Amino acid sequence: MSSDPPHPSAGDRITGATGITAARAGDPAAARLKERIYATITLAAVIVTLAAADTPGHSESAITVAVTALGIWLATLVADEQSHRAMSGRGATWTEIRTALHISSPLLLCAVGPLVLIGMSALGVMELDTALLISAGVEIATLFLWGWRTGLRMGNGPLSALVSGLLDTAIGVGVVGVKLLAGH
Repeated sequence: MSSDPPHPSAGDRITGATGITAARAGDPAAARLKERIYATITLAAVIVTLAAADTPGHSESAITVAVTALGIWLATLVADEQSHRAMSGRGATWTEIRTALHISSPLLLCAVGPLVLIGMSALGVMELDTALLISAGVEIATLFLWGWRTGLRMGNGPLSALVSGLLDTAIGVGVVGVKLLAGH
């Protein structure tokens, strides 16, 4: 008879004592930021693709941005719930569902700026191509700012913050480039 403690199951290791999956664990602010960064990169790629397309209309552009954000959000919720069920062996509680909705809400919020700019373009304030390029630029600049902020929070000084911001920007631009090369 062994005196070794029992080995936790895979579900116990992943969900921990609270029964929360890895997607819901940790700092909610960090999880929300992760979702926002993911959505920002994805929307930047979609917006640049729209700008490169043969003159999409205002409606088509707005619908594409809105549906992209909604699709990412719904896919995230489905993936979160499925991973939760797989790891915990049960469906989410109302509290866990509210947490998932709170954490994933930035996926929807990142579409607001581009939709406002597309709306301004529809009102004649600027050309649609200009609105789309400004939207993409703001999304990429946002990546730089989050990287800069992360570098500062790490405490390594302004040079580290600059490098962090530039790396985040390069990754975002790289994803946009891949999207353009793929022709989607």
